[in-house]
Amino acid sequence: MHATLLDPRNRLVVLLTRLLLLGGFLLLWWLLTSRGWISPFFFGDPVGVARKLIGWFVTGSIYPHLYTTLIETILAFLIGTVLGLGCGLWLALSPFLAVVTDPFIKALNSMPRLIFAPIFALWFGLGIWSKVALGVTLVFFVVFFNVFQGVREVSPAVLANTRMLGASSRQLMRHVYLPSAMSWVFSSLHNAVGIAFVGSVVGEYLGSEKGVGYLILLAEGVFDIDSVIAGILLLTVFALVLDTTVSLFEDHFMRWQPSAGQTVSGHA
Repeated sequence: MHATLLDPRNRLVVLLTRLLLLGGFLLLWWLLTSRGWISPFFFGDPVGVARKLIGWFVTGSIYPHLYTTLIETILAFLIGTVLGLGCGLWLALSPFLAVVTDPFIKALNSMPRLIFAPIFALWFGLGIWSKVALGVTLVFFVVFFNVFQGVREVSPAVLANTRMLGASSRQLMRHVYLPSAMSWVFSSLHNAVGIAFVGSVVGEYLGSEKGVGYLILLAEGVFDIDSVIAGILLLTVFALVLDTTVSLFEDHFMRWQPSAGQTVSGHA
């Protein structure tokens, strides 16, 4: 059940349960490493990871790297979403073009996009745009297929009735197609956030001078597992922040949609 459907007391219970699970995992991790049951060299030390994170933020050394990765991720996410939304709507409303381009789209989607990373580095250099380009190729198809499917699943009866009422093409787009695709769009955006991070970090692995992925690569080179885990946790936290932001937009734009167990009028 979505958190917004719970009453405040239940949300508090959910939050406390999550914190207990997180605290229990950290405590177990610390016990296993402090007592020597697992090697901190391979699995890291939670205290050492915390010191790394605090040190990065206190000295400010993390900020240029974090800024670079976040800019790459946000640009890839936004550009890939806009392109996927536009192309998905266009082809869903153009059956002939959809049939013509279908094998080409399937062929492009079947390609492992990560192999394009060296090509993008050659085309756009080692700056942020090669990472953005890689992220866009990952985000685009996630959004495209969801939008395409969402528009294609509009009820023919709804379309016929709306046209009978004299709706123009613009009104159909605004009041029928976009609302139908919107739930599919937001479903894809939650996945696209993590995928955009993947594109940025992989791009930084293959060639970069800044970025959290670059820091992780350097740490791996000297077997500094605490820094590797600290970098991964940092990326995870910011991915969750972006996903929460998407959820806030989803709650705002999907207010018209009745909640589970409700009718359109809002009564149970």
